[in-house]
Amino acid sequence: MSRRFDGKVALVTGGAKGIGRATVEAFSAEGAAVVIADIDAAEGEALAQALPRAIFVPTDVTKMTDAERVVRVAVETFGGLDILFSNAGIVMYSLIENVTEEHYEREMGVNFKGHVWMCKYAIPAMRRRGGGAIVCTSSVQALSTQTTVAIYAASKAATLAMTKAIAQDHAHENIRVNAILPGSVDTPMLRNAARALNPDDVEGTIASWGRMHPIGRVITAQDVAKLVLFLCSDDASALTGASYLVDGGLMAKLPVTLPD
Repeated sequence: MSRRFDGKVALVTGGAKGIGRATVEAFSAEGAAVVIADIDAAEGEALAQALPRAIFVPTDVTKMTDAERVVRVAVETFGGLDILFSNAGIVMYSLIENVTEEHYEREMGVNFKGHVWMCKYAIPAMRRRGGGAIVCTSSVQALSTQTTVAIYAASKAATLAMTKAIAQDHAHENIRVNAILPGSVDTPMLRNAARALNPDDVEGTIASWGRMHPIGRVITAQDVAKLVLFLCSDDASALTGASYLVDGGLMAKLPVTLPD
């Protein structure tokens, strides 16, 4: 096992489940001390206890005070902060005419404002370490969307613009900022969507979504974690201000099939 992150401190939002959990486990396996930020205390605490150098900090990323606290705790506990994987996200389905103020504030809050607050406090901590790496989770739906996800898609597109801007502001400080755009990833969020659509055949529904991807399957959380770790490693020292697809070829595919 590589130890690319010995001596590094990584903070992962949405770290208790799904993509976040897989990335927490991967950072830990490669030597990092990890701060798990999530609203799910039971899952977060259990994960932290299972890893050698990890803590859980209950965090609602929509709240600036929570973002400040989790970064402060990371610095106080482990001596600094080198990596932020700003990953917390939710999806809520609605036609635009049915979107409520509560829906808008919650979805934009988690999916976009959460990145703003986390970066606001992570960057000064990284500056004190002489640099760092930030990865924000966007989505393929920042580029091309399904139906009934107008606010979700907007939040993910806003994330791409913010990532590019922050990268320009802080490149001279050796702070790199990139975004990832996953396709359909086998996470609790995806399984909840499959269950809502077809409660009698969750596995079959996920398999059918997988067949829409050229690789013939949905993405795994571990697939995404591998990309995040690469972007946070010294191997990616020249990469900043960019977005990276991890979608099994989905965005390369036209919705047209021809006979063999």
